[in-house]
Amino acid sequence: MNKKILVVEDEKTLVRALKFNLEKEGFQVGVAYDGQEALEAMEKEEPDLVLLDLMLPEVDGYEVCRSIRRESEVPIIMLTARDEDIDKILGLELGADDYITKPFNIRELVARIKAPLRRAGAQSYAGKKVIKRGPLQIDLIKHKVTIEGREAPLTSKEYTLLSFLASNPGRVYSREQLLEQVWGYEYCGDARTVDVHIRHLREKIEKRPAEPELILTVWGTGYKFREG
Repeated sequence: MNKKILVVEDEKTLVRALKFNLEKEGFQVGVAYDGQEALEAMEKEEPDLVLLDLMLPEVDGYEVCRSIRRESEVPIIMLTARDEDIDKILGLELGADDYITKPFNIRELVARIKAPLRRAGAQSYAGKKVIKRGPLQIDLIKHKVTIEGREAPLTSKEYTLLSFLASNPGRVYSREQLLEQVWGYEYCGDARTVDVHIRHLREKIEKRPAEPELILTVWGTGYKFREG
């Protein structure tokens, strides 16, 4: 793949294991052992994806995530030793694309890493280059979304989710189907991940997020993108 992963983790034994396995998969791997190192490494190494531990010395993972999101849309997967819903939801609220709870299976982690890097959803829209719906325009070549000519600040996962729904207008997808199609693996976590990302998308692209006109809720089933 030749993509660069920044591993932000203070447990050195785990870092060595992650570095070994990720390099075996063909990734370049950078390492930061605390939050401050991570922020410095973001500028120097320009990674394609960040594996970010929550419990870090100096600057914790939440603050690192918040700081990264001010400057970059790079995919972020949070690593947490705590299986608490509030920790996961907070991480997603701050802009993380995914999370995985320790201890984890390395093959599952690799699958979760590859999913956002593949941009599978955007690449599968055969023959389509630009999707327009009212003031919304999605450029599938440049991976750029604009509203009335102004670029919408979407994260990588938000972009992929929006592009997938918009490329299949009118079709209803359950949360589980969206997790499988957009996240790109057999997701075993909380389906509310989809709800959080949908809410963020609506806040960024809808005129009235509480009364959406583009991404519609189909009660009891899931979500669909408006036709016509």
